[in-house]
Amino acid sequence: MDHMFAIMGTRMCVHLPAEIDHHVSKRLCEEMDCLVQKKHIRCILFDFGQTTFMDSSGIGMLIGRYKTMRFMAGTVLAVNVSERMNRILEMAGIGKIMDIYEGMPAKMDAWTQS
Repeated sequence: MDHMFAIMGTRMCVHLPAEIDHHVSKRLCEEMDCLVQKKHIRCILFDFGQTTFMDSSGIGMLIGRYKTMRFMAGTVLAVNVSERMNRILEMAGIGKIMDIYEGMPAKMDAWTQS
């Protein structure tokens, strides 16, 4: 899973896999929580560029990382979100707690490359 994470300073980009189910969510949470503590991460950017499926455990993963970052005065963003994934995120209320971008905002391109 190491190739899924790109860290630059206190920012971490998580390149999400094609499918996010219970097993993937659990591993991602464990790895992200460890990296957040070790690297003092204050911004998590979730890259949905490859993601075509996410169940409720994926929503839980996002909400959990949002709560962690909020506690630490950090931020969470979602980028490269397809129309289908955007519908899922909006129905789950994720759009109310984090910014969601269809593409990649230009100011973020440089630090998301792995």
